[in-house]
Amino acid sequence: MKLHQISPAATLSQHQHTAIIDQALIDQKAQDARESDRKRNIHVLHTGDEDTLQRMLNAFQPGTYVAPHRHVAVPKAESALVIQGSLGFVRFSDDGTYQAKDFVYMNPKEGTFGVDYRAGVWHTFIALEPDTVVLEVKPGPYDVLTDKEFASWAPKEGDADATEYLAKLEDRFRQHFQLPPRSWNE
Repeated sequence: MKLHQISPAATLSQHQHTAIIDQALIDQKAQDARESDRKRNIHVLHTGDEDTLQRMLNAFQPGTYVAPHRHVAVPKAESALVIQGSLGFVRFSDDGTYQAKDFVYMNPKEGTFGVDYRAGVWHTFIALEPDTVVLEVKPGPYDVLTDKEFASWAPKEGDADATEYLAKLEDRFRQHFQLPPRSWNE
C-alpha cells in the first residue's frame, strides 16, 4: 500500500470523501511503526492542521516512549480507541505521582476499547503488544507550539533516562494487571 508521506513519522490520507480503515491500512501503519526509530507512526485522516476536528491512527510498538503531557494551553479533551493490540493509559497527578486507579488497560479482547479524558489531564500511553493501533480524536486546530505541555517531572523523549522511566512505569502497570513481563529491554 502506497501512502502519502508527510514526515518520517506520519502519512496523510488522500481521500476526497471517504477513507476506509481496513486491515491493510492497519498493517501498513504497524509496519511503519516497526521501522521507525521512535517505534510509532501516525496516519492523519483530517485534511490539515487547521481542521477543527483532528483524527488520526497512531501505531505503537513496545518500548516507544510517549513523554507524559497534557493539553492545557489551548484546552483540548481527547479520545483514544484501540483498534488492534493493547495499550496502557496512565493518568498522573500534577506532581507526577500516580496510583493503580490511574491505570487503564485497553484491550478490545478484554472488553475495554478506549479512553476519553478531559483537557488538562496529565497522561501517557504504553504499548503493551506489538502492532498496537489506536484511533485518536481531539479538537483542532493543531499548533505545535500550544498543542502539548510536557511534564517537568518526567524525562523528555530522547533523554538518557527516558527508557528507564518507561520500563519502571510499564513494569508497575503490568504487575497491577497481572500481565506477562514486557518484551523489550532497557
